[in-house]
Amino acid sequence: MTSSTALLTDRYELTMLGAALRDGTASRPSVFELFSRRLSGGRRFGVVAGTGRLLSLLRDFRFGDDELRFLHDGGVVDAETLKYLENYRFTGSVHGYREGELYFPGSPVLTVEGSFADAVVLETLALSVLNHDSAVATAASRMSIAAGERPLAEMGSRRAAEMSAVAAARAAFIAGFGSTSNLEAGRTWGIPTMGTAAHSWTLLHDTEEDAFRAQIESLGTDTTLLVDTYDIRTGVETAIRVAGTGLGGVRLDSGDLPTVAAAVRVQLDELGATGTKITVTSDLDEYAIAALAASPVDFYGVGTSVVTGSGYPTAGMVYKLVARQDPSGSWVGVAKASTDKASKGGRKAAFRTLRDGVAVAETVVVSDGFEAVSTAAEHPESRSLQVTLVDRGEIDAAHEGSEGTASARAHHLRVREEMPVRALALSKSDPAIPTDFIDAE
Repeated sequence: MTSSTALLTDRYELTMLGAALRDGTASRPSVFELFSRRLSGGRRFGVVAGTGRLLSLLRDFRFGDDELRFLHDGGVVDAETLKYLENYRFTGSVHGYREGELYFPGSPVLTVEGSFADAVVLETLALSVLNHDSAVATAASRMSIAAGERPLAEMGSRRAAEMSAVAAARAAFIAGFGSTSNLEAGRTWGIPTMGTAAHSWTLLHDTEEDAFRAQIESLGTDTTLLVDTYDIRTGVETAIRVAGTGLGGVRLDSGDLPTVAAAVRVQLDELGATGTKITVTSDLDEYAIAALAASPVDFYGVGTSVVTGSGYPTAGMVYKLVARQDPSGSWVGVAKASTDKASKGGRKAAFRTLRDGVAVAETVVVSDGFEAVSTAAEHPESRSLQVTLVDRGEIDAAHEGSEGTASARAHHLRVREEMPVRALALSKSDPAIPTDFIDAE
């Protein structure tokens, strides 16, 4: 039996719904928009992630007997609202940036169209998914850029809540990581899994040599041996003596990594193990990875930094009503005007403006309603950024599951190539390209 996702929401979404049902505004056609006012941490771009997960969660956004009983017993909503929720199915439409796409301040990452009642209850779910996954993907993309052609593995499950860890592994994979230690992420999203042994394996045995021999007997000589439980130089010597010069790899999880990696490479080559790879896994982030660019490292394993967004665990996205119909049926753009939290009203169409294949701007065309929405044909030097994710309640399954995840990864790696060189720097700066808002004609 499928679990409902309907209570993964804030109480005030349902109290607003109840009030709207009472005053007659619940059926008013509305447009909500999910966007970020700024990029976290002075980063130069953000990465959209979580869209496929959100669509799957939307499929299960149903109020069954248990959910309705909880709302009734807790006095959360009145009888009329309970009756409405009993039959709730999202029947609106959702347009948005493809998963893996880059976004900038003001980019209309997700546009939700429907009645106020249809759309308002999705706020918390949409934000919780995209804020988390986009934060992880943005950090992961920066790490992927820093790593260059060297592969990355996500190893942060023990630093996150259990299901957040699965989501983080997916977001990291979309943004350029090649594998994960998390088996559930492998099963659910089709991500390659990896992992061999921890320090406890070595400590379990009477000697380091005993541990290495047992691991080789179990996993073969292509495995990676963890050589820093005791003395690294002795560990490397023992590893090659036990496994031979065909040992797949050694892993370093401590010490001054540039210095240690260089010494280990020299030692391996002197022992004849010229093909043995070096993996490093000690508290890496994008800056540490960049600092190892000139070191003889073959593989990176990243834990805490990637699953926590490398210091910025949320993308800071918001979900705002930007247009609605008035009592006469005319569309009206609406916007919040609070200091430092202003939004821009109107439905939006977004394009990536390119010159010679390089992005120079994010162009966002704003209209009050639907009649003047800009199309790709009007922007021949641009790439349209929005796709239909849900059409009048029908979810596009192409964005879900392992296939959707792989597609998002391919899209991200492709569009990252459009960015100007300055976008690839790790230092804090303004967004790599500006967001230009223009009014529809």
